[in-house]
Amino acid sequence: MSSTLTSSDNSLLLTLEPDSPRRLANLCGLANDHLKQIEKRLNIRISSRGNHFELNGEDRTVRAAGEILKRLYRETQNNQDITPDLVHLFLQESAVDEVLETEQTTSEFDESLISVIQTPKSTVRPRGRHQKQYVHNILNNDINFGIGPAGTGKTFLAVACAVMAFKQDIIRRILLVRPAVEAGEKLGFLPGDLSQKVDPYLRPLYDALYEMLGFEMVEKLIEKNVIEIAPLAYMRGRTLSNAFIILDESQNTTEEQMKMFLTRIGFGSTAVITGDPSQVDLPRGSRSGLVHAIKVLNNVAGISFTHFNSKDVVRHPLVQRIVDAYEMYEAPETKKQ
Repeated sequence: MSSTLTSSDNSLLLTLEPDSPRRLANLCGLANDHLKQIEKRLNIRISSRGNHFELNGEDRTVRAAGEILKRLYRETQNNQDITPDLVHLFLQESAVDEVLETEQTTSEFDESLISVIQTPKSTVRPRGRHQKQYVHNILNNDINFGIGPAGTGKTFLAVACAVMAFKQDIIRRILLVRPAVEAGEKLGFLPGDLSQKVDPYLRPLYDALYEMLGFEMVEKLIEKNVIEIAPLAYMRGRTLSNAFIILDESQNTTEEQMKMFLTRIGFGSTAVITGDPSQVDLPRGSRSGLVHAIKVLNNVAGISFTHFNSKDVVRHPLVQRIVDAYEMYEAPETKKQ
């Protein structure tokens, strides 16, 4: 595919090649819904005639929109169905605050950090600057923290990295761990032992594994104890070597539990700790181990921290606005009023 592009102060002309009515219809969407989605998000105007597009608005945003249209058109080459979700992901990756950087900086960043995580059942592509930085950190550090709101891909990308490392024989085992605290609820009323009580809360980890490895393979690896999914309490006293360990929902660890977990890491292992400090469900008076670890370990060599924000949310666009609304409401200035 080739494209030509010319621009004036507030206008950009874009020609997408080859001129394929089928691919162009896929790109634009029913009643140009995909173009309208880009217009609304970037506050620009897009008009099209065949494979010729004119974009009007601020220079930075029309250039960003032009890049998005070119990339989406490339996706149509292999009959990829362009959906509102895919347009949203591309918009997230080219968020306005990132467009403010120079094209040279963006280019250098993409060349050094873009990663494709290949798993047996799917290809996972990190979207946006923070997701790419997160994957880059996981591949280059032994202990990694992914911190931020729900829906930013922290757990999913960590599981993808774990599966890739396992298939490449870099590690021998995958351990997925969560604290036995959830949304202020008590576990005592649930039937079964502790493992069975916590099992429903580990469902997001199972779902990610099923998507990347397939149901039968996951069940077989769990039977062989190659994949272990367990509550945090089961980690005490163990040394975890040649393993990929993910501690999910770590905002619900106590300071003592976080220290215990981090000191389990053995040779040849990678650990990823994910959590959202704004959603701590610990009993009143208990301090979050994640919040404490951020302060204590921030400058320790070999430990990486990736901070996500609402702009990195890859779920429904409304989730981003919900996160922003809660952050604004809970800000110190608001509480004083």
